[in-house]
Amino acid sequence: MADVATILGGVLPPDRTLTGPDVAPEYGHDETLSAEPHQPALVLLPETTDEVAAILAKADAHGIPVTARGAGSGLAGAAIPDHDGIVVSFERFDRIVEIDVDNGVAIVEPGVRLADLDAALAPHGLVYPVRPGEDSATLGGTVNTNAAGMRAVRYGVTRNHVLGLELVLASGDVVRTGGKIVKVSSGYDLTQLIVGSEGTLALVTRIWLKLSRRPANTRTLLAPFDSVDRIPAAIPPILASGADPLVLEYIDALTMAAIVHRSGMELGISDAVRDSAAAYLVLQLDDASAARVDEDILALGGLLTDDLGAADVLVLPGDAAAQLITAREQAFYAAKEIGFHDIIDVVVPRAALPTYVRRVGEIAAEFSSPIVGCGHAGDGNVHMSVLQADEAIRDQVMGALLAAGVELGGAISGEHGIGRHKRPYFLALTDPVNVRLMRGIKATFDPNSTLNPGAIFDREVQA
Repeated sequence: MADVATILGGVLPPDRTLTGPDVAPEYGHDETLSAEPHQPALVLLPETTDEVAAILAKADAHGIPVTARGAGSGLAGAAIPDHDGIVVSFERFDRIVEIDVDNGVAIVEPGVRLADLDAALAPHGLVYPVRPGEDSATLGGTVNTNAAGMRAVRYGVTRNHVLGLELVLASGDVVRTGGKIVKVSSGYDLTQLIVGSEGTLALVTRIWLKLSRRPANTRTLLAPFDSVDRIPAAIPPILASGADPLVLEYIDALTMAAIVHRSGMELGISDAVRDSAAAYLVLQLDDASAARVDEDILALGGLLTDDLGAADVLVLPGDAAAQLITAREQAFYAAKEIGFHDIIDVVVPRAALPTYVRRVGEIAAEFSSPIVGCGHAGDGNVHMSVLQADEAIRDQVMGALLAAGVELGGAISGEHGIGRHKRPYFLALTDPVNVRLMRGIKATFDPNSTLNPGAIFDREVQA
């Protein structure tokens, strides 16, 4: 640690160089459950791209591991540093550089939080539509994990909205990709290569984002079902109806009870319906025309009860709808408070969702491990919490859950990323040819493996 502090301690002023007792515990972990925190040797708080370049050049020359950090809200261990490494925290990279209304583009630094960008866009009638469920998350963090969230059924994921990036390579070189253009066909798409790379290829210092119109009139439906299987089976007919949902979520009964209790909200569901409900579908629509939204709500309400087996349909008033959406976004924290030990975010083809949900139930029974959750029903992304204190058994449960998703044509992570936590499963379940190609890309960008070693790949593994 002394050597690391000696090598890098003079790159930034003392008030932006944290060592020893000045390194707060949160710099050693993110929100990943049951993950071991690592206290870094040094935390640096740069404010300019030139400062980031100087840090990386020196770290690379001396083989010092570097982990980038935003808000630390990640769920895969990608922000957990090496014990002998440094953290480059982007908490002071928090400027909204430009809101270009004419081009529908925002230029931001990676430390800008989603809530702050949303507040700045509201007066312009614009929105950055990616909502991963944690408004305190930074744009840099969402870019590095290719975050998604409840609105992905309509808007897609982060990569669908990133137009360009400013990057600092491990060598300290600064490059720019893309910009205020909505399409490009000029060589390899380096922007999209970086999105979702979890800080293993380069550090992002500026982001060009595509914006959308802000929803004008929004209505929310809540439909309880007596079987979890009925909900994923209802998704294709809902989408085939011509509706264009902003949100299409499912929440199992235990998770709903936990988030309702945690938030203190009242949903207005009768005792009889609540007692018989196994799961709930949350459907949100918006349109510039309030009349059009009401027409769609009426049509979908009839479809849900008459054809798809919903026990009831409630149109939630504005306050209750906002509370429910917020509570659903905070479902992870409800699971954490209850004491669940791990989570998954498997994504499968939408039509395979009923099969996967049944398989989850079988795995829970096989290993006597309660598994509950919710998910983005509209895009096949399942969020499950696993209750199993025995680490060895929990590892088997996780392996079985992730393998089941892959077997159905899915992937082990739909939005949280691989990080350190899911690395062993990723390497075991991914096509070896794909892994070899990824390792080659890693070696090209970061030949000395100083950028977030341990995330996605082990540090010592090179192409």
